[in-house]
Amino acid sequence: MRALAQFAMRGPLQASGVAAVATAVPLLFWIGAAVVGLVILRLGLSQGLNVGLWALLPALGWSWFGNDPTALFVLVQVVVMVAVLRTTTSWEKTLLTGSGLALATGVLLPVLFPQLLKDLVDTGVAFYRQYNPDVASELGGRLEEVVGRVMNASMAGTYLLIAVVVSLLARSWQAKLYNPGGFRTEFHALRLGRPVAVLCVAAMIIAPVLGVNPVLVSWSAGLPLLVAGLAMIHGIVGIRKMSVQWLVLFYIALVLLSPSLMLLLLLLAFVDSWLNFRGRIKPSGPAE
Repeated sequence: MRALAQFAMRGPLQASGVAAVATAVPLLFWIGAAVVGLVILRLGLSQGLNVGLWALLPALGWSWFGNDPTALFVLVQVVVMVAVLRTTTSWEKTLLTGSGLALATGVLLPVLFPQLLKDLVDTGVAFYRQYNPDVASELGGRLEEVVGRVMNASMAGTYLLIAVVVSLLARSWQAKLYNPGGFRTEFHALRLGRPVAVLCVAAMIIAPVLGVNPVLVSWSAGLPLLVAGLAMIHGIVGIRKMSVQWLVLFYIALVLLSPSLMLLLLLLAFVDSWLNFRGRIKPSGPAE
């Protein structure tokens, strides 16, 4: 990956070529978006948009002809988020921006891609009626509406998750090429401020009361807490100079024990905004 980033940063021609080809190849769109993000972080928004235009063309092609807007929405979100990151150097503001973009995506998807959502909803409704008839019977006429909300929110949330991971990848590329070790220090220190943490939790609680899609709001508001929680775990492992195997075990447990462990991680990230667990841990080794 570092060699690819080095090649892309040789000049606008190389960066544009990598971004366009990667976006055009199925399942490699995230590489194209990461290259665009790297250019923005290193050279600025203007040059990043020049490169991003070449990635936008195949992304639009996938949207119009392939009925798959994933590459398009991820690319747009990455461009906006890394532009915010470059301007503010704040991951907190970057993640909040991503949350806002996810909410906007949830509004735009039914308008721009109604047939895609309809096909997904029909598939979901058929699945519930065949494999969960009790749930389908309980929901009755509301089944299609509920499935539609879940599908819409899942798509918007997935796009946001991919965009955040790609933005982190672009930042790590920038650090490896121009500031070795900088991304590790930056990520380990990532922590949400108290107002932002409260805002995220309040949004998830209030959304059902206001009639807003609760699944969409939970995706949007929960992701900043999730990223902050992961940063907290990485930071603690780094402070204690623990083996990378601990992180591997943690991620395995996160997959196997979700959603319980994920909810616990969100709670710890919220509490960390007040208690700053990393600041209370003494480093291991000679620093002790």
